[in-house]
Amino acid sequence: MKPDGCETERYKSLLASGAAWPLINMEVAGRLIVSALLIASSLAELNSTEPQGRSTCTASLGGANLAETHKALILKLNAAENCTWTIERPENKSIRIIFSHVQLDPDGMCESENIQVFDGNSTNGPLLGKICSKNDFVPVFESSYNTLTFQILTDSTRIQRSVFVFYYFFPSGTSISNCGGYLEAMEGSFTSPNYPKPHPELAYCVWHIHVEKGYKIKLSFKEIFLEVDQHCRFDFIAVYDGSSTNSGLMGQVCGRGTPTFESSSDSLTVVLSTDYANSYRGFSASYTSIYAENVNTTSLTCASDKMRVIINKSYLASFGYNENNLQLNDPTCRPKVSNVVEFAIPLDECGTIKRVEDHSITYTNIITFTASPTSAVITRQKHLQIVVKCEMEHNSTVEMMYITEDDVIQNQIALGKYNTSMALFESDLFENPILESPYYVDLNQTLFVQVSLHTSDPNLVVFLDTCRASPTYDFASPIYDLIKSGCGRDETCKVYPLLRHYGRFQFSAFKFLRSLSSVYLQCTVLICDSSDHQSRCSQGCVSRRKRDTSSYKWKADSILGPIRLKRDRSASGNSELLHQTHADKTQSQPFDRLHLFSFVVLALNAVIVATIAAKRFVNQRMEYKYQRLQHH
Repeated sequence: MKPDGCETERYKSLLASGAAWPLINMEVAGRLIVSALLIASSLAELNSTEPQGRSTCTASLGGANLAETHKALILKLNAAENCTWTIERPENKSIRIIFSHVQLDPDGMCESENIQVFDGNSTNGPLLGKICSKNDFVPVFESSYNTLTFQILTDSTRIQRSVFVFYYFFPSGTSISNCGGYLEAMEGSFTSPNYPKPHPELAYCVWHIHVEKGYKIKLSFKEIFLEVDQHCRFDFIAVYDGSSTNSGLMGQVCGRGTPTFESSSDSLTVVLSTDYANSYRGFSASYTSIYAENVNTTSLTCASDKMRVIINKSYLASFGYNENNLQLNDPTCRPKVSNVVEFAIPLDECGTIKRVEDHSITYTNIITFTASPTSAVITRQKHLQIVVKCEMEHNSTVEMMYITEDDVIQNQIALGKYNTSMALFESDLFENPILESPYYVDLNQTLFVQVSLHTSDPNLVVFLDTCRASPTYDFASPIYDLIKSGCGRDETCKVYPLLRHYGRFQFSAFKFLRSLSSVYLQCTVLICDSSDHQSRCSQGCVSRRKRDTSSYKWKADSILGPIRLKRDRSASGNSELLHQTHADKTQSQPFDRLHLFSFVVLALNAVIVATIAAKRFVNQRMEYKYQRLQHH
């Protein structure tokens, strides 16, 4: 407040004499007190909102508690926002939240601009997921119970941002009929629930399509009739290139149309999501398998359980044949037809012939082309045969074809490798494999090991030829033999008798001196025909000079590990704890009442100290400046 009339002259006089300093000092002190109170009030207002379920956003946006059974939110975001919403309702249901359209800063960093979803009523709950501007999927999250929290952070860049959020409560454990599932045939079809009648509201259906390895999937929509929206925010279909909804979004479609999609692998995922209004016919779709590799004529691959023959359709057409003219030794075994013709021939079915000779096992079948004769005595089509032969040894492939004057005979020969695996078991019953890796054991603990042969041929047996241990995965020195030439070399090693597709042994745990605590196992097994009583497998333990396996092509190696001592686990755990670091907190904790009161007290103390100091300073100025000089 300014001084008036007479007070002005008095004010100037006081300034000139120095007596106004106490008045000025008191005015400054009063202003400081008011400023301190304003600062405290502002801090109190800034921190009075707790992060659980609320927000520090602008009034036009604002965080809130949401309690409706379902709701859609169109959020127009500003720069430097920090918004938190909590969805909560006293029902025994879970919450599904869908971010069907997210437009954030395309150049923003995920650390400074993101959407985080938490399971529970605050941001302290488990993190369900994080959404950034470069996500390649439609984010969908589900709570474990009836509360869910999501938080939106934006950076300082001033651009247009928009997020469409839709949530609803649903009873966990229940499902809509014909809503999603697993489709594993080479071709098939599926529709939205109730098709062609209107689809149900609040539906979320996921179809997982999986075909055989080596094939791709072509998905064709015969009809799509959903609610129309430029960004497909309300009802939509999402197609993913893989086995889950995190494997790469190929497209998000709605409205009307008949799009097609082609996967890059043998898996495809399709999602249908609908809201609570405007239900239409839904969709109808079908899929087929496409062989991924380019086969000009024919190809053959050999596995432990089957032979796979691929025949190009154009190759058949060049001889005037199609897939209906083909048959195996057993005519009841039919091929699968897609963009190619495929025979998956079991090693012990469909007329497959097995031969054991010269320490070698081969499987043979013949694909014959049959045609209707022109008359009872003549034909104008060549007689075509494909001879398929698999010899089991290390991976390699050899193809050969020759043509005779009258007939076309194509010989397909491939060299395959038996598929084996090795695992530890809890006891000599060999019922429960140990999946823990690394596996921690005590010194001298008995370990039970099994090597398994994965094949459809029931007449094969597995023989443990050599098993050795090493402290390193590459089996560099030192090496310790447990089994050699079929004989146990370690005093604690016991080799079990032959048992079909399984080779088994046990030994007591040990560790290498002056080496790492890990132990790896490697076993070389021989695979024999059980009817051959002169085979190496039937001979059992023999000395090295009597052993002759140089001509045995059908060997296989398996590696298992690491195995570690239990005391090394505790040491490792302590080391991890010593080196563990924690992430810094990204948000300041709010002031409580005690902090606020302490701040106000400190501010008032500072004002009082400043007042006393100013008063002393004024007294000193008056003492020195206005001291009268003595006349001499």
